[in-house]
Amino acid sequence: MTQAKDLTHLLSQEALSRNPSRLKSAFKYYSQEGMSFLGGGLPLPDYFPFDKIIAEVPTPGFANGIGAKITDADKTVIEINKRAHDNDPQDKHIELARSLQYGFTEGHTELVEFLKEHTRMIHNVPYKNWNLITSVGSTEGWESTLRTFVNRGDSILVEEYTFASALETAHAQGINTIPVPMDSEGLIPDALATVLDGWTGPKPKLLYTICTGQNPTGSSLSTERRHQIYEIAKKHDILIIEDEPYYFLQMETYTRDKALRESKKVHSHEEFVKAMVPSFISIDTEGRVIRLDSFSKVLAPGIRIGWIVGQDNLLERFTRYHEVSIQNPSGIAQSLTNGVLQKWGQPGYLDWLIGLRAEYTHKRDVAIDAMVENFPEEVVSYVAPVAGMFFAFNIDASKHPKFVELGSDPLKIELLIYEQAIKQGSLMIPGSWFKADGQSNPPQKHLVENPRTKTEFFFRGTYAAIPLDELKRGIEKFGKAIKIEFGLI
Repeated sequence: MTQAKDLTHLLSQEALSRNPSRLKSAFKYYSQEGMSFLGGGLPLPDYFPFDKIIAEVPTPGFANGIGAKITDADKTVIEINKRAHDNDPQDKHIELARSLQYGFTEGHTELVEFLKEHTRMIHNVPYKNWNLITSVGSTEGWESTLRTFVNRGDSILVEEYTFASALETAHAQGINTIPVPMDSEGLIPDALATVLDGWTGPKPKLLYTICTGQNPTGSSLSTERRHQIYEIAKKHDILIIEDEPYYFLQMETYTRDKALRESKKVHSHEEFVKAMVPSFISIDTEGRVIRLDSFSKVLAPGIRIGWIVGQDNLLERFTRYHEVSIQNPSGIAQSLTNGVLQKWGQPGYLDWLIGLRAEYTHKRDVAIDAMVENFPEEVVSYVAPVAGMFFAFNIDASKHPKFVELGSDPLKIELLIYEQAIKQGSLMIPGSWFKADGQSNPPQKHLVENPRTKTEFFFRGTYAAIPLDELKRGIEKFGKAIKIEFGLI
């Protein structure tokens, strides 16, 4: 196993100018035996009003399903005390006296070590000097990534349609977001190569991709495409930022055959790990991938804990930024999250993820079944997602009776359907709201236009947010709106 390639030349001017915090450097002596630590503005833990926190979580195995109400028969109690000596040492708890204090910028040791072992099991990063640090979720991780690598006025590459907040984060920093065309399988490698091969002026330093269960399209990059994109990144010396909050919400290909659905379920840990599409970080031999991970979609968004995986040299610059920004994720959140993970262990956490896979697969199946039954196939097309929380469907605007009258503009038809669906009591998000339309300076002559968008547009829906009966009703009402607008009822 080799060392990562030195990519520090891709750092931003801001990142290069950051110095280590002198105050933070003194904290390594805080717990040294015999040290009278008078150098830090740390409140005395005696004055913390939290003496103990208790949480009840389901016991691994999850016999009643992961969404069931926890009963006395299947619950595990997490009890975390202020003082270390009051906690069971086998539980590896982060005592409150420590977690509620100013903490390690990289994250508390016990939680970081659990996440490192998890990363080794799932991704097996193929170079020696990789590491990870905690973040306040993927959104903060993305903001930190931009600050670390990109200067105001620079361009970055993004998927043609992408998470609107990610675009806004870049725009606020004066960064140009240049779209790369997509199809039903995600970002198109040949289109990426065309954009970069014909680039005028300084090339982008990074490509941002939500590569599994993509938001908003629901698409997922295949193993083959990931390898092709990685080779393009190597050729043009750019970083790949893989934003992967939905990675563990992978599922089998959709089928109407309910018996086949049952036969495809994964049960063992080995089956589950093997079923995962390889991540970019797992094929990264040079250390040019920055992976943004999060608990938001697998435990709870309000925990606000994520983690960033990459090579040591680059993560050190993230740490310097975090020292003067977030400092560290919430101490209570770290204590609770670590407490649950240590009680479950790596096998129990995999049990939980397997349960999530089953739940989201069922929700996906219910949503697509409802689309089959309620959407007019003569104007609507879609590819069922194989990961994530979202489904997207294309509508052919050219078949609308007023298409020519409205200037052959698909977005005008999109607005009509959006408004009609609201009248029918169903809300989905127009795909145009997620469109990346940045322009580099100087403008590029080789940007690839996606011919699919000339007469088609799409909507994004989610099967994650509401109960199944309401999900089916919502899709039925949206299907009615489409039929009304296209004169099919």
